[in-house]
Order: sequence, then structure tokens, then C-alpha cells
Amino acid sequence: MSTHLPVATAARVRRATVALIRQDLRGFTALLALNALAALTGLAGPWLLGRIIDRVTTGAGAHTVDRLALAILGCALAQLLLSRQGRYVAHRFGERTSARIREQFVDRALALPAGTVERAGTGDLTARGTTDVSAVGGALRDAAPDVFIAVLQCLFILGATFAVQPLLGACGVIGMTGIALGARWYLRRARAAYLAEGAANSALAEVLAATATGARTVDALGLQAERTATGERAVEDCRRTRERTLFLRSVFFPTVSVSYTVPVVVVLLVGALLHAHGMVGLGAAVAAALYVRQLESPLDTIVVWIEQLQSSGASFARVEGLADAPRAVAARSAEPQDDRIEVTGVRYAYDGRDDVLHGVDLTIRPGERLAVVGPSGSGKTTLSRLLAGMDHPRAGSVTVGGVPVADLDPDRLRRQVVLVTQEHHVFLGTLRDNLLIAAPTADDARLEAALTAVGWQHDLPDGLDTELGAGAHRLDGARSQQLALARVVLADPHTVILDEATALLDPGAARATERALAAVLEGRTVIAVAHRLHTAHDADRVAVMEAGRLTELGTHDALVTAAGPYAALWETWQS
Repeated sequence: MSTHLPVATAARVRRATVALIRQDLRGFTALLALNALAALTGLAGPWLLGRIIDRVTTGAGAHTVDRLALAILGCALAQLLLSRQGRYVAHRFGERTSARIREQFVDRALALPAGTVERAGTGDLTARGTTDVSAVGGALRDAAPDVFIAVLQCLFILGATFAVQPLLGACGVIGMTGIALGARWYLRRARAAYLAEGAANSALAEVLAATATGARTVDALGLQAERTATGERAVEDCRRTRERTLFLRSVFFPTVSVSYTVPVVVVLLVGALLHAHGMVGLGAAVAAALYVRQLESPLDTIVVWIEQLQSSGASFARVEGLADAPRAVAARSAEPQDDRIEVTGVRYAYDGRDDVLHGVDLTIRPGERLAVVGPSGSGKTTLSRLLAGMDHPRAGSVTVGGVPVADLDPDRLRRQVVLVTQEHHVFLGTLRDNLLIAAPTADDARLEAALTAVGWQHDLPDGLDTELGAGAHRLDGARSQQLALARVVLADPHTVILDEATALLDPGAARATERALAAVLEGRTVIAVAHRLHTAHDADRVAVMEAGRLTELGTHDALVTAAGPYAALWETWQS
């Protein structure tokens, strides 16, 4: 059952935004200063036009009007240059901040325990790392500077209107009541609606990813209808949540558009009335009306972006929510005294359901080869995950050298224990890049030796420089497993847990690979979860799991002689 990752509160998003601004305070201050100067320069036009009208009505000469007209032209040119430079600085600020968000997201995603990612589902994390991060980056690059500039322009324009005639300025403010009411109605509903839309998008991404990954299984078991129905339900949820946000926009935008004309009409009517009674000059009335008319452009910018800011704000809440997700535990002062692994009274349950492990006790000696066998659903894989530190037991403890495995620093844990399953990932890049993940300082000779150790056929067209992944050379399942095992050889951990790590190889190749690994990992602790009992035959000891309990433990020969559950498994395997 998928459990979505946390979503940050509005207060946390605000704090995160302030923190991002502080990291580039110089750039943010520069963009505000340049755009404030541009806005102030733009205020000169209506005031100078009002002066021209007043001078013409009093009979001033043409040279006076020409000087004022040239001043208007000069101010317009200055505003253009300041706006252009302000836009340039704003975009640089936005790109730098966007890069910080992406880097922070990657760091937090890599710090998530594997169990947390598995329970959340890859779709949620993928949606946050792509769609949501892009939305936040776009908002910081474009929306945030535009809105800041527009707010400054509105404040300056209103201030200029009040300076021309306070009563006309008050009329302009009153005329904008409809805009304020429409924005309040929209903002009270938008965040929840956009969060719901983001969650629906994550759910759809998860369904599509699961269906695509398991396409062969879907085809083999005839599950097309069931997966299609699941996909249609996810699409329907996306449609429903998107229609909700569309409804909010369809109410908000027309309301604001109609409200634009109200302040201008009010100022013109009141200005005409005051002028008729000799309380204000014609130039002042015209200037006030032009100032209020100038409000439409910054207000329109705010209205257009306010929807984007709500959407990107919800995306930022989802991106920032990773900070509240369970993290891999930071480094502890205690270091393992040795490589001895102790499993004591372990119980474990998935997502609050019934226990799948029931009081398991097991001691694994350093350098021992232990095989864990048992029927499907007996708890073998769950035990291997606990041994690898991927999950905490519900009760009891799993320690290495006296230190809980799951509490080790991630870097220390990877040096101590490596879990290899039959699910392997080939990263985009060269074969060399895929190997260097495990040992960044390894030279080509060491990389080649690791590949040879796992039975790799050195027949790729460009050797270590062969590009792998989509659009390049694709590795089949068997070769992907060999690549994963080569990474284990390079990582050289103290303990290796092989959970059906050679399942995709044919029996002969699997046998050869396991023997090669045994030679390479000589002296290391190797725990093999296996269905092929020849692995158990070669092990120092065999642990038998049944219904979440450890029912037998001993050497292969001793367990066969005991004629218990393992002997029955061995007899079935032999036949």
C-alpha cells in the first residue's frame, strides 16, 4: 500500500522561501532596486502630461510643452533600460535559486531510507522531482520577480495618485474592492485544490510507472483489463481535481477583469465633479485618472501570476515536504566493534498490519556463509531487509558489532552491509560510470577485474566507454545482474546479502557466478537468500524460515540428517 510523502505547511514554505532569498540577498536586493527605480521613473509620464495640460490651459508657449514632452521621452527611455536590466538580474536570481532547490531536492531524496521510498512509491517522488521542482523553478525565475515588481508599481502609482489629489486616490482604492474580494475568495480555496491536483498527478504517475515496469507480468497473467481500469480511475481523479482548479480560475479571472474598469470610472466621475466645483484642476484630474488606469497593467500581472503562484506554492509544499520525511539517521558516535551480526527477538510488520516476523533470533559470525531458505512468504526477504538496515524492527534488535544496523550513517552502512536483489538498475551513462558508482577512485584495471570476477563477457562495442540505457546499448536482465554484482565486488563491504541476486541467470551461469563471487568475497560475511538449494549446500550454515519464524539452523548435512523441514525441501529439490 502506497503512503505519500509529507507535504510542508504554508508556514514552512514561507520560511523556506525566505531562506532561499537570504542565500542570494545581493541579487534579490539588486532586482528590487532596479525595478523600483523603473517603476518610479514610469510615474513621471502622467505627472508631466498633467503639467502639459495645465500649461496649455494657461497659455504657455510651445517651447515649454516641447521641454516637458522631451522629459517624458527621456523618462520612458530610462524606464525601458532600468526594466531591461532589472529583468536580466531577476532571471539570473531565479536560475540560481532554482539550481539550489534542485540540488537540495536531490540531497534530500538520496537521504531517504529505501523503505520510505518503497512505501511512498516511485511515482510520488518522481512527480515531485520533475513536475513540482520545474514549477517552483519557473515561479522563482518568472513569477516571483514579476509579482514583486507589480506590487511595487501599484504602491508607487497609488502613492502618486494620493499626492495629486488625496480624495481621488481614495476613490481609486475603493474602486478596487471587487479585486480584493475576488482574490480573497480564490486564495481561500486555491491551495487545497492545487495540493489535491498534485497528489492526483503523483498517483497517476505511480500507476503508469507500475504498469510500464510490470508490463510483461501484466501480459503474462492477462491483467490488462484490471490495469486499464486502475489507470482510468487515476486519470478520472486527475480530471476531477483539475476541473476544480479550472472552476476557481473561471470565477476569479472574470471578476477581476470587470473590476479593472471600476476604479477608472469612479476617479473620472469624482474628478469631473470636483473640477466642476473648482476643487481640482483639469491636469490633476487627468493625471489621477491616468495613474489609476496605469494600475491595470501591474494588477493584471499580479492576477495572472497569482494562479501560477498558488500552483507553484502547492508544488513547493510538496518539494519542501521531503524535509519532513523520515531521513536516514545521521552519524552516531558508536562504531561497530566487529562484524558480528546479532538478531534478537525481532518482530516486524508492514504498515501496521500483522507481523510477518515473529521473534527471530540469529547470530551470524564474521566471515560466515549463511544460506536463508524457506517457502515463498516465509519472511526471508523481510529478514534480509532488516539485516541490510533498510527498516527498523517493530520489536527486538538487529545489530552489527553491538550497534543497530539501521542507525548507522548511510556511508558507514554501505561499507558495512550491501544488499543485492534481483531488481537492478542501469544508470544512463557509460559502463564505466555505472561501475564507478561503487568505487569512485577505481582505475580501469580494477573495473575490468570486477567484471571478470562475475563472469562478464567483455564483448561490448566500446568496452568500458559503451553508453548504456535508453537510446543506447541495452543490457538484458542477466547482464544487469552481473553489473550489480560487479558493483558489490568494487564496493568490497564487510557483509554481502544476496537476495536471489542470480535469479535472472540460467542455472549454469548462476552456479559459476556464485562460485566466482565466493572466491572474490572470501573472508567476508555472505548471507544468501535462495530458492536454489545448491547455494545452501555450499554454505557454512543454513537458516530455515517458515511463516515468519526461524525453525531450523545448522549445516546442510546436519539438517538433512535431522529429517525436518529442510530435509523435505532438499528431497523435493533433488527430485
